[in-house]
Amino acid sequence: MTRPSDPRVMRQTPALLALVVAGCGGYGGAGASGSAGGADTRPPPGPALEAQVSGTTALLQAVSPVSDDVAWVSGHQGTWARTLDGGRTWTTGRVPNADTLQFRDVHAASADEAWLLSAGPGDQSRIYHTTDGGSTWTKQWTNDEPAGFYDCLDFWTPEQGAVYGDAVEGELRLLRTVDGGKNWARVTGGALPDGQLDEGGFAASGTCLVTGSAGRAWVATGNARLARVLRTDDWGASWTAFDTPIPGGPGAGLFSVAFRDSRHGVIFGGDLSPPDTTGAPIEIPARVATSDDGGASWDRGGQPTFDGAVFGGAWVPGADPPAMVAVAPTGASWSIDGGESWMPLDSASYWGLGFASDRVGWLVGPGGRITKVRFD
Repeated sequence: MTRPSDPRVMRQTPALLALVVAGCGGYGGAGASGSAGGADTRPPPGPALEAQVSGTTALLQAVSPVSDDVAWVSGHQGTWARTLDGGRTWTTGRVPNADTLQFRDVHAASADEAWLLSAGPGDQSRIYHTTDGGSTWTKQWTNDEPAGFYDCLDFWTPEQGAVYGDAVEGELRLLRTVDGGKNWARVTGGALPDGQLDEGGFAASGTCLVTGSAGRAWVATGNARLARVLRTDDWGASWTAFDTPIPGGPGAGLFSVAFRDSRHGVIFGGDLSPPDTTGAPIEIPARVATSDDGGASWDRGGQPTFDGAVFGGAWVPGADPPAMVAVAPTGASWSIDGGESWMPLDSASYWGLGFASDRVGWLVGPGGRITKVRFD
């Protein structure tokens, strides 16, 4: 299926951006300062952005924070990176004999233990595991289907995890492990909904599969007629599909899913096709949708402030009011009303993101870009 191609590298803008648009209401319906004696309805101050030195020029695509101090990232050229001090310094390396692989997802269990998923056709889709902070890596799994292409992985616990990939001959591909990845087994038969023609995932930010509490998890699908969310309530043993209002089609659909609890979720997507340049007025298709029933039904959300498909979105855990961030090769936006409205965060190019707490997170992108986001 169509894969996101590397966008041009945009200028880094790490300084805090003003969120008030002079002379108008700004984003999300928040108006400018009221008249004398009126309430101040300006948007809240934006998060602070801090550019960090990654030690690589590879395209970085995924983030897995462990705490405010510890985080892992992954990317192209077999690259991984880890910080133990909140990003003041990063240790960067390449998995031996894997420098042609694109690590589109990473999941970290601790400062020492992490898994990497490389995405690509056939045996380019692999899973690697470390228990010593990246000093050594073990190849746990290699895709043996030439037509297979795996997109995202996530874990409920260090033992229980799942991997999602594109459909093969009309059958969805979901794997799960109960022993930390030593063995991966396909979910088959009636435990999966029927796949659509060309249905798959977008291996853009490592967020097309996310796990939740009590064995729940969600998958965001694309490239088919309907953009769907798959949900499991039993640790990946069985899955149910739900339609969404995000338009599907070749190169279009869902790229990312995020849930802040068992009920409240947001999906992100769009279309990789070039924008209409004829000058004719067009309605921008939905790129965000929200759910308050665990993903069974979805309503159209607000439009992020950047153009094009949303590559990744994430909640800021524990934030009050609930906050989230969305990223794309054309910028970053943030929301404090569950995705109903959005404010600009940065104009730089980003592919992936992750948040450790209500205070700290990271955005990553081309050229080894790592930007720390602070909400305190």
